Amino acid sequence: MVNLLIAVMRLIARLPLPWVRALGAGLGWLLWHLARKRRHIVRVNLRLCMPELTEAEREALAYRHFLAFGQSVLDRSWLWDAPEAVARGRLRYVGELDALTAPGPLVVFAPHFVGLDAGGLAVGWCVPRNVAFIFVKQSNPKVEAWVRHGRERSGNARPYFRHEGVRQILAGLKKGEPLHLSPDMDFGRGESIFVPFMGVEKAATVPSLSRFSRVGGARVVPVVTRMTPQGYDIEVHAPLLDFPTADLAQDTVRMNALLADWVRTMPEQYYWVHKRFKTRPEGEPGVY
Repeated sequence: MVNLLIAVMRLIARLPLPWVRALGAGLGWLLWHLARKRRHIVRVNLRLCMPELTEAEREALAYRHFLAFGQSVLDRSWLWDAPEAVARGRLRYVGELDALTAPGPLVVFAPHFVGLDAGGLAVGWCVPRNVAFIFVKQSNPKVEAWVRHGRERSGNARPYFRHEGVRQILAGLKKGEPLHLSPDMDFGRGESIFVPFMGVEKAATVPSLSRFSRVGGARVVPVVTRMTPQGYDIEVHAPLLDFPTADLAQDTVRMNALLADWVRTMPEQYYWVHKRFKTRPEGEPGVY
């Protein structure tokens, strides 16, 4: 079955992008109807983060998120297996590209929008050095091999895995190896501090953006990936000023505030299927 799914994805990679997106929307529609637990998670996240919307507006937004999520899943077909010229032609760099290519220690702040894999590949193609990425290993060896083939196709991606800890990552950063970092998920109590995020006053958040940039003496460059009808816009922002500071918590508050601003520009594209608020402060009930 795994071999068949990979073969289908490699066939999809050869289709025109509008066809891929139509199939992806169909996948999203199917997931909306079948993935009840994930649908519930999305609804809870939107209720907590966007209480200003009516229930009908949040429901419509949740449905659009599933469509975008399904499209991003099938987009991995051409990102990872289409000819390089095709994939590159669907990725458009926007903004402060020099912030990525300039010499010196670098941490890329890459939030979990549905186009995260497109952004990671684009960063690899843009940065003229090895770039460290932190991945979660796939349980199926064949899937893991296919995913790594795709994510490392730029030729300069240096993969690290969360279960291996941070020692190697820190060592590479100190040597000047750029780090592509996505710290906006809930990774549990042991790694997190509680700071506000989109109206939730105590959201478990990993403060690694501040920590890694301080240890490496690195500039922090946000890269936000936006799905478009033509592919993806890779929005490269200017390096954060006065970051990091001596206040780890305030740095993390600032990170979440920046992320919230970007989410509001394309709320259907943020990764709402994740249990963003699964870790609660002591004594507070769960929300899912």
